[in-house]
Amino acid sequence: MPEYPKYRLAIAPMMDWTDRHCRFLHRSLTKRALLYTEMVVADAVLHGDLERLLGFDACEHPVALQLGGSDPEKLAKAAKIAADYGYDEINLNVGCPSDRVQSGAFGACLMREPELVARCVAAMKAVVDVPVTVKCRIGVDEQDPETALPALAVAVLDAGADALWVHARKAWLEGLSPKENRDVPPLDYDRVYRLKQEFPNVFIGINGGVVDLNQVLEHLNHVDGVMLGRAAYHNASLLAEVDARIYGEPDLPVDWTVIRDAMMAHAEAHMVSGGRLNHVTRHMVGLFQGVPGARRFRQILSTESVRKGAGPEVIAEAFGAVDLSAINEAA
Repeated sequence: MPEYPKYRLAIAPMMDWTDRHCRFLHRSLTKRALLYTEMVVADAVLHGDLERLLGFDACEHPVALQLGGSDPEKLAKAAKIAADYGYDEINLNVGCPSDRVQSGAFGACLMREPELVARCVAAMKAVVDVPVTVKCRIGVDEQDPETALPALAVAVLDAGADALWVHARKAWLEGLSPKENRDVPPLDYDRVYRLKQEFPNVFIGINGGVVDLNQVLEHLNHVDGVMLGRAAYHNASLLAEVDARIYGEPDLPVDWTVIRDAMMAHAEAHMVSGGRLNHVTRHMVGLFQGVPGARRFRQILSTESVRKGAGPEVIAEAFGAVDLSAINEAA
């Protein structure tokens, strides 16, 4: 098995956000970042509409599928289907704290069962040739991260996991909502840094509370990769700087008209297949923060895209509200 690719930056899996339309936008802004799907439950892959659940545009590579589940056999079958579908990585969710996930006995509650997680990883590794990774928390509830995180790491790495992405917070399964679990438990970046020191030859990525590329670069002094979540969604324009600042590519001005035209073509294809314009445009409102015309841009996308008969021309109208020549200067 080749060494896990050095994905210095990834866009986190985010429920209801990182669907195929969001990923298409993000890939138009960065060619190098690793993109993640929303979490897809293994049972859904085994019994659901595969094109709806797993379909993606070829331009999205590298793209990883995040699976939810705790049954090694089901996860193995789902991983094989996903690998055959063309995904570049299969990631197991050991961090989501939602009630629905807990009721299914997977997500963050698996932090308490490292040996079960290891069996899940081993089962997936046995049937796919792409990397199998784990995304986890530093612990849950009363667990001590000093023991809980290394215990999980040892178990899954011994089982063959290719990388570990760590959200540097505990998840409190009792007493906090999923939304609160994204903000309330304190961040402990140092614990993740120490994990990297404990496993110097293993890819360790960090997630949680990262708001800009300056912070990404600081984290990369300590770990192998950084995952951007809400910052990438709510301020998507920052992704246009990723390839140059994080990967060392030539720092060239962004041709926003190319991105505009790509999103219009993508929206048109989606609508031809029976979709709605706002399925695409809802992910675009985070562009151009702080740029003159951004407020009008958001207004147009939010109001005009849901009107009867609205088409891709709404995207052109929204871009027309922004001084595109000023955007690269603002960046």
